[in-house]
Amino acid sequence: MKKQSCIICGKPLTDGIIVNGKGICKSCEERLINLEPGNDFYEYYKESIRKNMIQTRGAEYNCQNYHL
Repeated sequence: MKKQSCIICGKPLTDGIIVNGKGICKSCEERLINLEPGNDFYEYYKESIRKNMIQTRGAEYNCQNYHL
């Protein structure tokens, strides 16, 4: 079984959360939670999540009118 890595920073996943089988490490999770929308890092994290989550779905994903 392949060791998972964080979809944002790429480091080996030892803690954090799993969403749709993709992992976000605790460090990136905490940074993301504390960022204000519009911050450059917020945009970077959002794009990292979008790229990695959408890639496995193969199409744009809209959930309750929230656009990724």
